[in-house]
Amino acid sequence: MRSFFLFLIATILLTGGLVKAQPKHQFTLGDNDFLLDGKPFQMISGELHYPRIPREAWRDRMRMAKAMGLNTIGTYVFWNLHEPQKGQFDFSGNNDIVEFIKIAQQEGLWVILRPSPYVCAEWEFGGYPYWLQNEEGLVVRSKNQQYLSEYEGYIKELGKRLSRYQINHGGNILMVQIENEYGSYGADKDYLAINQKMFKEAGFDGLLYTCDPAADLVKGHLPGLLPAVNGLDNPAKVKELINQNHDGKGPYYIAEWYPAWFDWWGTKHHTVPADQYTGRLDSVIAAGISINMYMFHGGTTRGFMNGANYNDQTPFEPQISSYDYDAPLDEAGNPTPKFLAFRNVIQKYLSPGINLPAVPQVKPTIIIPQFELKNVANLDDLKRESKSSQDPLTFENMKLDYGFMLYRTIIPGGKSGILKVKELRDFAVVMINGKTIGNLDRRTGLDSINISLPDGNVTLDILVENLGRINFGKYLLQNKKGIVGKVFFKDNEVTGWQNFPLPLKTVGSYKPKPGLLNLNTPVMKKGVFSLSSLGDTYLDMTDWGKGIVWINGHNLGRYWRTGPQQTLYVPREWLHTGKNEILVFELLKPEKQKLSALNKPILDRLQ
Repeated sequence: MRSFFLFLIATILLTGGLVKAQPKHQFTLGDNDFLLDGKPFQMISGELHYPRIPREAWRDRMRMAKAMGLNTIGTYVFWNLHEPQKGQFDFSGNNDIVEFIKIAQQEGLWVILRPSPYVCAEWEFGGYPYWLQNEEGLVVRSKNQQYLSEYEGYIKELGKRLSRYQINHGGNILMVQIENEYGSYGADKDYLAINQKMFKEAGFDGLLYTCDPAADLVKGHLPGLLPAVNGLDNPAKVKELINQNHDGKGPYYIAEWYPAWFDWWGTKHHTVPADQYTGRLDSVIAAGISINMYMFHGGTTRGFMNGANYNDQTPFEPQISSYDYDAPLDEAGNPTPKFLAFRNVIQKYLSPGINLPAVPQVKPTIIIPQFELKNVANLDDLKRESKSSQDPLTFENMKLDYGFMLYRTIIPGGKSGILKVKELRDFAVVMINGKTIGNLDRRTGLDSINISLPDGNVTLDILVENLGRINFGKYLLQNKKGIVGKVFFKDNEVTGWQNFPLPLKTVGSYKPKPGLLNLNTPVMKKGVFSLSSLGDTYLDMTDWGKGIVWINGHNLGRYWRTGPQQTLYVPREWLHTGKNEILVFELLKPEKQKLSALNKPILDRLQ
């Protein structure tokens, strides 16, 4: 049985944060164990991602991690958050990963850092910034010089900010991951060696490692680095696989252990009972293998940052906003039965006399009674300055990263026939003379609609939503958004377009105005509600159609009647006593006026 005697030592060493200089430690590879200052150390780690948790709640989530028995947390670093436009870096607010790591140190937690820079993570474009696609000839995850140049600039920027927090510099970062499940994508060892060199030159001079699913580990492993395995939890097989690829030695690390799974629109909510995993966790800890739970706490993929799956066998599958993941800590950060079951397993391996911190209480929740919203902006109010073109322009053509694009043209009327949008990416509302006549949906392959045009010149509008770029597989290289092909009516190409971006990154101070009462097109709605006490809550979008919600300026993510997610989690940290403002951009049901909030989520209802 493996002791957790260093868990307490680590806590004592780390508590107190980075206010004063910390002693430097050594974290090295033994033949069978990780060695912390020369003594065996077993990582019991859980993944949690800083952008999926309100900054105000980072410390609370970390204290929950300690209460379950974790001594380490893992996090990806998201390139598209930190360099949203080429050469423009952002490490502020919820992107402040430096503060995230400092808080972990103050709370007595080690960190596994995963800059990669490809992350997958059910995240937009697998973490790559959209603008890479604007560089002609650039090929991600390759030795392509343009890609390597952009990648190097990003890694050096990270190194300037984060390398000082490695354990060998007095910080709490134990290891840094290069690439991410590369064996599932390619097998170029020279490319992996370039990754390693870049990380070292950026200042990441501690332990580097790779991680891959068991079936792909041989392809994705760079000889000389520690290979970690994902998705395998049979101790004998884990040790055999790593021994075969690491000169017959350990240590042994399961970099991603999946106690459940994620969800996508139109498919049932994924759950796995805790009892299917407690025995596996027990055997891994007993065997002295280090483990990182993916996810310990998923949180929420807010804004437009969800990714999508797509390959030759499956349709386009954009992921939902909730990243609850059926994880030990739920979307709101409360312990689940899985949390308590895993805590009981971990506690068995603590040294005598060592007890875990008490489990913090479940947070209070509130119900918000029904309130009313008013129409405050139509598409013409929301659109930005347009560009004219013969063919529709993509998001990338317009330097539009996320959100929506409104395509507008004038065509002669008095005809009926099929309107077809080739290469629609991803969801469209089709309008004739300012009235919605139908929708198109890449998920289901619906790219055509039968329309009848009135006499005279007709305004054709197509509002296209980017539902999230593909985050896994070979189609990373085919990720442009909007209308990527051409538009045809009655088999004749439609040309002469105005292309209006609707980024909806920040939302204005809209006021109700005449003429917006009975819209039959997508509309921005505004409401106000008052609170006398605060708590987490869940906006009930069950009867609404499809869209996005902001509360007090915070983008809560997407909703879609198709499910399985029917509520949007509202953190208490983003609510105020007194007046609160809500904005809803509704695509399909502009007649909806009333909204309320529940004290529990609905994540498992398909409609």
